[in-house]
Amino acid sequence: MIALPPAPAPAPRRQVLVGTAIASAAAAAAVGGMLAVWLRLRDQAMHGIEGTWVPKDVHVPMVPANVLLISLLPICVFGQWAVYSAKRGDKAHTGLALGLVGLLGVAFINAQAYIWSQMGLPVTQGSFSIMFYAVTGTITALAIAGVVFSAITAFRFLGGRTSDHESVSAHALYWYAFSTIFSVLWFVVYVTK
Repeated sequence: MIALPPAPAPAPRRQVLVGTAIASAAAAAAVGGMLAVWLRLRDQAMHGIEGTWVPKDVHVPMVPANVLLISLLPICVFGQWAVYSAKRGDKAHTGLALGLVGLLGVAFINAQAYIWSQMGLPVTQGSFSIMFYAVTGTITALAIAGVVFSAITAFRFLGGRTSDHESVSAHALYWYAFSTIFSVLWFVVYVTK
């Protein structure tokens, strides 16, 4: 009796990667919508409908705002380093890269909190303050989600799931999308005000 060959392996489903892509697209749509409202309100204020846009006593510190943007470059590099190391089965370097991404994510959140403390802007001072806190608060919540994603990915990979490269790739995808979203936000909110 001749046995049949085994069935082919099922195609990978890539649920985490697809879910991360969908969540990143949703985050981009949400922040994009908020920036559209920001630009609309700023345009109305500049044409005298609502008064001045940025209150006169408010100064946005640009050095920490630029640090926010600059910190995203090493986050993306370390995220890709984690993918590279994970595909080669290098637990030590994968853990180091994921730890550095998480650490820089915490530094990002800290720099945003520093901007809020230096501005001293009450939330209810007008359209600018409401939109500023809404937009920057949303991006900070996305950064917190990214730090949690880094911790979960490190826990899973270093806990023994070294063959699970998909979660490490999804982690890198999230930070790439986050960096793109924040780059647009940085230009609209911090540079052009």
